[in-house]
Amino acid sequence: MTEVLFDRHMLEALVCPLTQRPLEYDPERQELVSKAAKLAFPIREGVPVMLVDEARKLDD
Repeated sequence: MTEVLFDRHMLEALVCPLTQRPLEYDPERQELVSKAAKLAFPIREGVPVMLVDEARKLDD
């Protein structure tokens, strides 16, 4: 499987759909993390999936 890289410049334009706050990029898990919402949004084939239903809940 070939890893598709995420364009980090895109991160500057993206915010959490729930809180409208900035996201942090986790390159190891290929996720965008919203600490405020305690959610991690997956990046699939280089495309962030910004749907709450697709996000992983973060542990406290």
